[in-house]
Amino acid sequence: MKDKATLQTIPLLGLPGKILGERGQLRLLESVQCNPWWLCTHILTGRYGKPFIIEDGRTRRLHFSLGAIQSSMRIDDPFALDFAYTRKMMAFLLFVPEPSHVLMVGLGGGSLAKFCHRHLRRTRLTVVEVNPDVIALRDEFSIPNDERLAIIQADAADFLPAAEGDSDVLLLDGFDIEGIAPTFLNRAFYQAARRRLRPAGILVANFAGPLGSWDEHFELLNDVFDGRVHLGTVSGGDNHIAFAFADAGYPLDWARLEDRAKSLACQFPLDFPALVKRLRDGAGLRGKLSARP
Repeated sequence: MKDKATLQTIPLLGLPGKILGERGQLRLLESVQCNPWWLCTHILTGRYGKPFIIEDGRTRRLHFSLGAIQSSMRIDDPFALDFAYTRKMMAFLLFVPEPSHVLMVGLGGGSLAKFCHRHLRRTRLTVVEVNPDVIALRDEFSIPNDERLAIIQADAADFLPAAEGDSDVLLLDGFDIEGIAPTFLNRAFYQAARRRLRPAGILVANFAGPLGSWDEHFELLNDVFDGRVHLGTVSGGDNHIAFAFADAGYPLDWARLEDRAKSLACQFPLDFPALVKRLRDGAGLRGKLSARP
């Protein structure tokens, strides 16, 4: 485990996106001596094994494969949340409006880390990322180099048990090319995640893909948090966001959340009333999931 990721400026190899059938430019952590056709063949067949960037002039996207976008940054607004699921994860502010420490698992293109760094000025941020190649691309996504934001290269399954009660919010968004990181599928992982939270803390987990790829994760999370988990919907995609409450805040008080949403909408560039609506839309999801044969 590395306490803090070493900052490096690494020149990227640029290739025209059209060789992959994409608009814009392909950018990779490779030297100019690499054979571009070998690289493209391996990317097209899913055998490349490293993260790469596709930039089309409007967005800069992080990929592990051509079939899935891990992160997206608007060129004209690098600190905006381009994906709906990231905006939904920020709904934790409805429950913990002034966190002193937010712990994140999964860096990606740093969308959540950047947004929190810009808008939560008194919050300390820690991001755990297992893949050094993802960390090596941090400058490409304008991730700040600041003492309030620590990026640690480690497997979250090893990192989370190392401390207890030090986080107000824990954001789980750790994926590899296959989906949710396989080391997460373990009761001990979710138990360690709960122990990182302070008494009024909240864990927010991004579950992406078909139900069969994450239902076991949800069941473990729900069991470890004694059923205090709300599963919310995300419009326009296959993401579901789970909000797990350490000791309080469940079941949800909708009138209180609607009032708080109006206040937060004046402080942050997010549509909090819409986020509350999406939370309500998902109110029956947990029951349907539990009722599956």
